[in-house]
Amino acid sequence: MKANLLINKFFLIVWLIGIAGCTSVEKSPFTKKLPDHPRLLLLNGEEAALRQTIVSDSIWQRTGSFIISESDKIISEQPVERIVTGRRLLAISRESLRRIFYLSYSWRMTSENQYIERAEKELLAISAFTDWNPSHFLDVAEMTMAASIGYDWLYKDLSDETRKVIKEAIIEKGLKPSLDSINNGWVKASHNWNQVCNAGMTFGAIAVYEDEKELARYIIERAVNSITLPMEDYQPDGAYPEGYGYWGYGTSFNILFLSAMEKVYGKDYGLTINPGFFKTAKYLENMTGPSGNSFNYSDCGAGGGMQPAMFWLASNLNDPSLLWSERNHMMNGNPSNDRILPAAIIWGAGTSINNISPPSENIFVGQGKNPVALMRSSWTDPDAIFVGFKGGSPSVNHGHMDVGSFIMEANGERWAMDAGMQDYNSLETAGVSLWGLAQNSQRWDVFRYNNLIHNTLTINNQHQRVEGYAAITDYSGQSSMINAVSDISTVYKGHLKKSVRGITIVDSRYVMILDELEALSSETLIRWNMLTSAIVKITGSNTVELEKNGKKLILKVIQPAKVTMKTWSTVPTRTYDAQNPGTVMVGFEFILGADSDTPLKVLLLPEGAVENTEISVMNLSQWPGTTLK
Repeated sequence: MKANLLINKFFLIVWLIGIAGCTSVEKSPFTKKLPDHPRLLLLNGEEAALRQTIVSDSIWQRTGSFIISESDKIISEQPVERIVTGRRLLAISRESLRRIFYLSYSWRMTSENQYIERAEKELLAISAFTDWNPSHFLDVAEMTMAASIGYDWLYKDLSDETRKVIKEAIIEKGLKPSLDSINNGWVKASHNWNQVCNAGMTFGAIAVYEDEKELARYIIERAVNSITLPMEDYQPDGAYPEGYGYWGYGTSFNILFLSAMEKVYGKDYGLTINPGFFKTAKYLENMTGPSGNSFNYSDCGAGGGMQPAMFWLASNLNDPSLLWSERNHMMNGNPSNDRILPAAIIWGAGTSINNISPPSENIFVGQGKNPVALMRSSWTDPDAIFVGFKGGSPSVNHGHMDVGSFIMEANGERWAMDAGMQDYNSLETAGVSLWGLAQNSQRWDVFRYNNLIHNTLTINNQHQRVEGYAAITDYSGQSSMINAVSDISTVYKGHLKKSVRGITIVDSRYVMILDELEALSSETLIRWNMLTSAIVKITGSNTVELEKNGKKLILKVIQPAKVTMKTWSTVPTRTYDAQNPGTVMVGFEFILGADSDTPLKVLLLPEGAVENTEISVMNLSQWPGTTLK
């Protein structure tokens, strides 16, 4: 470790020598004098715009009041303690960020001493920790951001001694550990670690800039060069490979970084010329169904909530309609207790929540590492049909064997669901090697991670191939047949010649899933899976009735003519697997003959929906659509 630290210090010295030789701002863009404290996200005097937004909009007023009421609760609580769970301090870092951001906001908006006094206690408590757990550097990143916001926002009203303690903690427990190669593999990563860690380190560097100019410049320049890697992953259409939950993590911290840079330097050094990054606003907006829950593929939970980062994106794109889902979350209850919630008010200042209009398109298609198609019959009808459909690969970061999987909502209920993630610590403490992505990795033995629990096909009871990849090949927004198609053949390599899946919302009334398969030279067992939390009743040789909260949906198999309708238990057989109460797998099995091709046509019919037989007889080549390259 000492050797690695020495090597990184050597490269830091080399970089500093280069900076020292620079004579122009162009050669060294990070030498300019920064604004006085506070300088992170919200300059001194900019509180007035936030107050005006809150006064003029009842929804923003509720959001601001929520932050202050949460700050009032924090006042009576003891400061956080250094409690490591498994290999993570992350829960403590996140709670510290929430507390310090909320308390600092409340102080700046009210000037009431109780908030700064309580924030100071929290800042001194985390500064006294032995370290911020650099072996799991996300913990350091979030704790550094927490300390930096408090240090910067409260700077002029903290004592000299308190400022000294917090500053030294930011430098010694935050910034300097990031120079050690044992801790900073995230610099070369293209996933959320890069975004979160670079954001945390940059906040620290900006906060202590005048006291550690050379170190701060190095860290800021490193971040500007490094964060381009995960930002490329939004190409070409904005689909975030790691899914909804990790979008809320990686993208939010990426935007915190961009916002901080813009505030102190007045520009982003070309980072936002990436068109895919701005397109991600439409991806995220479309990921929420009428129920308010998300399409939770990969390691994500099904819950949805307001995403503060969307206000920055909508403001930069000058498109308030991107905030339709945020509007609904804000109007239907208290704001999400997101640890960066104050940033939503900063980025959303001047936006009238009540005047946001719905989007004009009912389908979003995004290619990339994990392509998705997101379809709905309406943005304003709470009983609308919503379908999330994905291609991609199990080999993406946080990926599951869910290629070809989908979720479906109708009449306010989610009928086809994704089981989502399992708590990492529960698996790691049981000795599960969770992070391997090879075909034989133990990750794929985890019940919630393989294709047997996802709404896709299972062939010969085997796992999908991790090296496979499926793009969205065709799509259409035609109102009578909103649809998307994906060739998922490569994840069944060695078991099928061809496997192409299309999903369509027919006449805005029901859903059809069509699989076109070609067998190899031997008979093949095909299993069609769908996970549901409904009560399931097999009602015929090709029909199943699903009932949930007094509502019904019929699953009907049109082809093949002879199938075995089945249910499968979701009770896991391994002790380390999470339980899945209130769920069941439903579907069917049949034998695909050697060298034969057979379509699988399945209807999901909400109550009152009538099958359109003209559409039912179509094959995929007859569906309306645009072919994608």
